[in-house]
Amino acid sequence: TVIRAAILIQNWYRFTMARLEMRRRYSLSVFQSIEYADEQDQLQLSNFFTFMLDHCTHPDSVSHIFTSPSVSQVDEGLCLTEFERKIDVPDSYYGPRLSFPLTVEDASALLHAFRNEQLLHARYVLQLLCETRKVLKEMPNITHLSTSYSREITVCGDLHGNLDDLLLIFYKNGLPSEQNRYVFNGDFVDRGKNSMEILIILFAFLLIYPNDLHLNRGNHEDYIMNLRYGFTKEVSKKYKVHGKQILCLLRDVFSWLPLATIIDSKVLILHGGISDTTDLDFLNALERNKVRDHIRVGVILCSLKNLSVQMLRSSFCYLQILDILWSDPRSQKGCTPNKRRGGGCCFGPDVTAKLFERYNLKMLIRSHEFKPEGYEISHGGKVITIFSASNYYEEGSNRGAYIKLNPELIPRFVQYQVSKYTRRQNLRERVGTIESSALKSLREKIYAHRSELSSAFAQYDLNGTGKISVNDWAAVMESVLQLELPWRMLRSQLAQMNPDGEIDFMSCFYDLKIGQPIKEVQPTLVETLCRYRKDLEIIFNIIDKDHSGLISLEEFSQTWKLFNSHLGTDVDDGSLEKLVLSIDYNKDGHIDFNEFLEAFHVVHRLEKKTN
Repeated sequence: TVIRAAILIQNWYRFTMARLEMRRRYSLSVFQSIEYADEQDQLQLSNFFTFMLDHCTHPDSVSHIFTSPSVSQVDEGLCLTEFERKIDVPDSYYGPRLSFPLTVEDASALLHAFRNEQLLHARYVLQLLCETRKVLKEMPNITHLSTSYSREITVCGDLHGNLDDLLLIFYKNGLPSEQNRYVFNGDFVDRGKNSMEILIILFAFLLIYPNDLHLNRGNHEDYIMNLRYGFTKEVSKKYKVHGKQILCLLRDVFSWLPLATIIDSKVLILHGGISDTTDLDFLNALERNKVRDHIRVGVILCSLKNLSVQMLRSSFCYLQILDILWSDPRSQKGCTPNKRRGGGCCFGPDVTAKLFERYNLKMLIRSHEFKPEGYEISHGGKVITIFSASNYYEEGSNRGAYIKLNPELIPRFVQYQVSKYTRRQNLRERVGTIESSALKSLREKIYAHRSELSSAFAQYDLNGTGKISVNDWAAVMESVLQLELPWRMLRSQLAQMNPDGEIDFMSCFYDLKIGQPIKEVQPTLVETLCRYRKDLEIIFNIIDKDHSGLISLEEFSQTWKLFNSHLGTDVDDGSLEKLVLSIDYNKDGHIDFNEFLEAFHVVHRLEKKTN
């Protein structure tokens, strides 16, 4: 009897743990699928910029998207003393006061200040960026390093604005120094709330130890990406007066970041991956600072035909950059376009083997991709993905990790997780939090495609009952949303089933609505504004050159009409004009577009009731 009871308890425990693991895995799949779909939208937005330039009646308002900042815009001639003369630091400022050249004490002061949520004054930020650019300009496209038993090298992946992860890495592994060298493999910014602080810390240590701390460029060290994923907004909010100047200088600094690092001539470290055309010699020789805003230019060049020889070379150059910053490994052989992300390639083990044979390499370390354990080994141990942002999607969603390398080049992984709240929760509660957040994001995606989904459901509902089979429901969800998710498994969380086993397909939308009802807007316009809210925010931010958050009614209307024409959606212009007039609250001919777009977000009714 005792043995039988023990077996029953053991089986129950295994079943419970298996169910929790299944819920955790599909929740992470939901997060990742939505993230990649959003990146596809971001890359496709680049096509709209060319369309906008061709059709805009005031091209000067958008032409700066396509041109690099001029020397004067990025203050090429300004030296430290001129920043000191032009920007006052008031006596009321109690943060760090930097003097150049920087010392370890300055870096320690920055760490202390940021732990206490202090801001570094704009004068010191601009001076730091100017000095960082000088150092980066002297660095090659591909940095070569050597290990020794007394001087291991630590490789860190994406941080994405999570300052707590960087502080924890330094706590566990020690601060950068001549004896404690680091390679940070891109994506320092966006998504998290402390991207600026991470950059300041990394740039400060770079100035102190230029031979011992190394930075590779990631796909998020990019002007257009920063507009979408939060870094631009973070800088503008923290530095209201000098934010534009800081962003302009950062755009230039990002363009000078090295593209890759090679350790002991055997380990290649770059942010994304490779393709079957990756040429390290070519990458090492190109003028990397001219490859600005790689997303926009790469996608535009891909769409052009009948290119000249010079344009073909430029296209090859940009596509090489796009590949190393955006590509992902896959288990199948070959090299195919990365359709999930919309840019770069998916490269197989044969592509890795070919590059290794050509350059006599042993290992590829890359980042760019969320991993639940903080790292993943693929291609028979030849490719390692390292991801250093813990709690990336939600508190408790994943660990972060970094790699230690000595002369034997056998990677040693160190995992960690910043824990603020998860220690107080048991496993079931942690999984429930992750699942709830993932489903919330998915429901918002579903609502934004309500019209398309409703039309597709109706094609299967020949008798107009409002009910369809589970198979038909799952087929419609995938064909419209294209997220490659286990829809049958998710069904119980998204739609109601009747006793006959059929789905009430409109129940997908029961618990969702737009943030605030706006009578002037027709339903099609509501859905379109909701669906493309992020794209419109980027476009309006680009038009808003002075970062005031205001644009004229004429600019708003013209931009929307161009965007609507580009999308090919059927929206009544009269409805838009009524809407525009209604949101010009003080009748001064300008609107706060951030406030306007905030009105078109999805609210979860049940969630609102429970709160």
